[in-house]
Amino acid sequence: MEGLTDGWVFVDASTDRTHWHPDISRFHDYWREITPPGQLPGRQHFDPLDIARIMPRVWMLDVVQPGPRFRYRLAGTMEVETLGMDPTGRWLDEVHDAFRTRPDIASRYMAAVETGRATYRFGRVAFVHDREHRFVQNMILPFAADGVTVDLLMILSIMYHSDGVEVK
Repeated sequence: MEGLTDGWVFVDASTDRTHWHPDISRFHDYWREITPPGQLPGRQHFDPLDIARIMPRVWMLDVVQPGPRFRYRLAGTMEVETLGMDPTGRWLDEVHDAFRTRPDIASRYMAAVETGRATYRFGRVAFVHDREHRFVQNMILPFAADGVTVDLLMILSIMYHSDGVEVK
């Protein structure tokens, strides 16, 4: 699949968006629109109605200190469907063993928390989902109620079948 890397990158103004799904672009653009100058946006800046069409693919993780540790605050309907269960209220590392066993996965979430920067990834599915879903394109966006300390991660995931067809 074109654009497939299996790695993740920090996102900034120079990031090549050529292979981004349009919903990923919209998600990132919206985050930038609601970001106060010199700060991170907080949950208080976010209105789900502004991106209602893509909300079924959005999932949110509370960043719980000390640790940090991540707890599902919300899982959109498409995320629930592909997982085969609703993880709301559960710990990320309990829902997905790979988060505990593969440091490369956890490092991305930690980097978003520590730096307050968005990250992008297009690669093989790392978490257990529907067995027909083989690839994922996703974006992690950090949020901070106080504008500085990341306390929430919002993620948008676009899943693909092994043949490269998007899961709808």
